[in-house]
Amino acid sequence: MVSVTACGSKTEKPEDSAQQGGQQAPAGPVTLKAAHSVAETHPYHLGLVKFKELVEERTDGAVVIELYSNAVLGDERACIEGLQLGTLDIAVSSTGPLGNFKKDFLVLDLPYLFKDVTHARTVLDSEIGQQLLDSLNDIGIVGAAFWENGFRNVTNSKRAINSLEDMKGLKLRTMENEVHMAAFKAFGVDPTPMAWSEVFTSLQTGALDGQENPIAIIHAQQLNTVQDYLAITNHVYSPSALLISKITMDKFDADTKEILIEAAKEAGAYERELLSSMEAQQLAELEEAGMTITRPDLEEFIAAAQTIYVDYEDRFSEGLIDEILAMAK
Repeated sequence: MVSVTACGSKTEKPEDSAQQGGQQAPAGPVTLKAAHSVAETHPYHLGLVKFKELVEERTDGAVVIELYSNAVLGDERACIEGLQLGTLDIAVSSTGPLGNFKKDFLVLDLPYLFKDVTHARTVLDSEIGQQLLDSLNDIGIVGAAFWENGFRNVTNSKRAINSLEDMKGLKLRTMENEVHMAAFKAFGVDPTPMAWSEVFTSLQTGALDGQENPIAIIHAQQLNTVQDYLAITNHVYSPSALLISKITMDKFDADTKEILIEAAKEAGAYERELLSSMEAQQLAELEEAGMTITRPDLEEFIAAAQTIYVDYEDRFSEGLIDEILAMAK
């Protein structure tokens, strides 16, 4: 294992003697910073705890992972940029911001693209998913594994959502992602991109009417304290990914690189199952806390979303949308 000296990582000063291949032996453990933007009760954090355990065990403590939650090192886009610069080593991020760097990631944000979780996981675990992860090498990031955020739903403080008509005129926070924004415009919403760290206060003050996120985020961030209504719209399946700075990764030997990748995959499988197993209880707790939960008929949402497919079908790799749709079972 080689020393890591990039900003965001730390180790003791290496000895002067070089190992085979010109690499220098570290004098102490290498510490890597791993960040995400949500609360420590969210499966992202619990998955990173598992990742930390696996890496530290399999490297016999030679690599230590420090965890940073709640966007203390920046929101998702800032973390992605930190990975590119080498000022951050590892991040778990939803894939939404990645579309600003690699356009094909935007296909994952098409509304109602995935039939269900099984369909989504089948696609992401296929060659399609691997090609998306591999494409991040071009921007200085190693896509280690897909994790999961879940299907996204709408909350607001104005009214219950029982139909598409009820969505019209709401000022909702969306991610800084052109497909997300186009979808909500098609739904009659005023989409307002905003860094996640600013959202809670904006909901609290009424600067925003609502937001959209998976149940796990709504629950972990206690949005029920500032939002009265939750509509199960399942409008977009939101994958996430464990990402590693290429600057960081390139300073490790082959064995350590393999440990990091395999640990990311194993922890990702754990995180996915954890997220699935928690959702029903989280919904029940949100309802018990006073949220009004509605389940609108999604047919009119799906119909409204078709304009997005027409607008974007030529913006992705040829045949990509059809290939994804064909994998539904």
